[in-house]
Amino acid sequence: MASPSRPLRSLAVNGAFAGLLVFTWLEGHGAGGGGGTVPHAAGGSRLRFTEVSKAVGIDFTHRNARLDKRLDHIAVQVAGTGAGVSVCDPNGDGWPDLYATTSEDGAPNALYLNRGDGTFEDRAAEAGLADLNRAGEGACQGSVWADYDGDGHQDVFVYKWGRSELYRNRGTCTFEDVTAAAGLLLWCNAGAATWIDYDRDGQLDLYLGGYFAGEHDLWNLATTRIMQDSYEFSNNGGRDYLFRNRGDGTFEDVSERAGIQGTRWTYAVVAADLDRDGWTDLYVANDFGAEQLLLNRAGARFEEATDLGLERESKSGMCVALGNLMNDGNLAIFVTNISKAGFLFQGNNLRLNLLPEGKGLVQVADGVVADCGWAWGAQFGDLDRDGWQDLIVLNGYVSASRERDYWYQMSKLGGGAGDVVADAANWPPMEDRSLSGYERTRVLMHPPRRSLDFVDAAAAVGIDDEYDGRAAALSDLDRDGDLDVVVANQLGPLLVYRNDVAPGRHWIGFELTGVQSNREALGAEVTVEFAGGKQAQVALSAAGFCAQNDRQLFFGLGEEPGPLQVEVRWPSGQVQSFDGLALDRTHELIEGDARQGSAQGGAHHVPPDVEVAAESGEGDR
Repeated sequence: MASPSRPLRSLAVNGAFAGLLVFTWLEGHGAGGGGGTVPHAAGGSRLRFTEVSKAVGIDFTHRNARLDKRLDHIAVQVAGTGAGVSVCDPNGDGWPDLYATTSEDGAPNALYLNRGDGTFEDRAAEAGLADLNRAGEGACQGSVWADYDGDGHQDVFVYKWGRSELYRNRGTCTFEDVTAAAGLLLWCNAGAATWIDYDRDGQLDLYLGGYFAGEHDLWNLATTRIMQDSYEFSNNGGRDYLFRNRGDGTFEDVSERAGIQGTRWTYAVVAADLDRDGWTDLYVANDFGAEQLLLNRAGARFEEATDLGLERESKSGMCVALGNLMNDGNLAIFVTNISKAGFLFQGNNLRLNLLPEGKGLVQVADGVVADCGWAWGAQFGDLDRDGWQDLIVLNGYVSASRERDYWYQMSKLGGGAGDVVADAANWPPMEDRSLSGYERTRVLMHPPRRSLDFVDAAAAVGIDDEYDGRAAALSDLDRDGDLDVVVANQLGPLLVYRNDVAPGRHWIGFELTGVQSNREALGAEVTVEFAGGKQAQVALSAAGFCAQNDRQLFFGLGEEPGPLQVEVRWPSGQVQSFDGLALDRTHELIEGDARQGSAQGGAHHVPPDVEVAAESGEGDR
């Protein structure tokens, strides 16, 4: 693997915020059932989002795949995914860029490069990443970005219904299709993918999760028996795969010997060391069935955890997001599901991960966290920088007629199994009916204390769209020291919500570079101990649903964070501790290097200023 070559940089954030229109939310108003409201406090102001996509040069609308004509009667429902978005940096300039997918034959994907002045330009065609929805080859669903060959440039794997594709970055922000040469040419109707270094050899491996069974060409069907064979514990979905990176640009399929054998309609996956044994695990959300925790057994194989109750709880898992709710250093796992008053209440799952303490996974979802509607993508992030992570959840399946609804027809299918539900020919036509349509995005704010009484503040903070949301991604796009929100909508626009949070609260950010570990440091866990407690975050590839966040890890710290203690647990097993790090900066941490610099800037560029922080501990544990 190539050694790190990027210089340490330091750009201070301009503390002057002008013209902010902000509202407040009040703690202690936990919601039950459909969600809470946010009282307006006289004179209280903190957070406001402004939708700015067109203003910053982003004009992108998702279009559905056109499938076999025998599916026309339910086409909008079957082809109900494919609006994905990932934060990436293919030109390596330190500014976060966006890659958005669409699904219709001939419709181009978009690569919006960040100009560094608050605006973006679509360079997908020049990069060779636009025309990926080619007839006979499949429909794009999402993308995962990483430097899989360790040459210092981000590459991309675009997963599709059909033939997914691996594109290698030539180093000039132009890409070559290396799918066949890499040994990844196969037909898989994929719903999810993630990069993971499962064997800790420093090379990024690839997990691919199938949704529809791979035997089906959805554009030229041999049979209409393509649907789930049960609404509970369905096992006739697509295959899951694990491809090991040989380190020479090629991959080998190690699925069978590594214990990856799922056919459970995979919709989302995250790769993190959830039991903290030093090996990166997989947490998988499946439609029509149970979630799966695949524990990594020393890089040899994965073993499904069967003593946590997951295998007994069937829902419609669509997203996996990782957060830290109690500021105790323990992660939490959020999986979205479906709720519809009068028809179905599955409820979202929010599980405290107490595996490192030997206490398993504890379900704590309640109130507005549990009931968001037909929920899809979600992400944790400290939106108001108070030192506590908030949660954004996208909702809505098919928005058509506001007067006609498909839920009655859906409920008649709900009791079916086998051929009754598996054969798409048996499904009533959608016509112009909605199915959980026009559901708004939820912005669930965490009270500044150890509590789970989230408050839905979406309307108060300016996020009030009713599009059919799919993928949500978080990034400090303008590098001004707060998290902006990017939303990809099915048959709708790509939206960018600029975060205008009031000044007065601090933050710190980290970009990680692996040396012994994979260069992207995917799987590394950073813990920040401050006055508000101890918060942990993991460097992830895929996160949420068909999304990837900024590789910069962002921690809000509140008004008086006190001294910080930072610990990095690298994928290699090495653990490093740092103190004396400056606030309100992004620090680049290089594995094994005691020096530390800060990187990225705010509204105005500031001349580089390299800082050095003493390392307070290093070594294997």
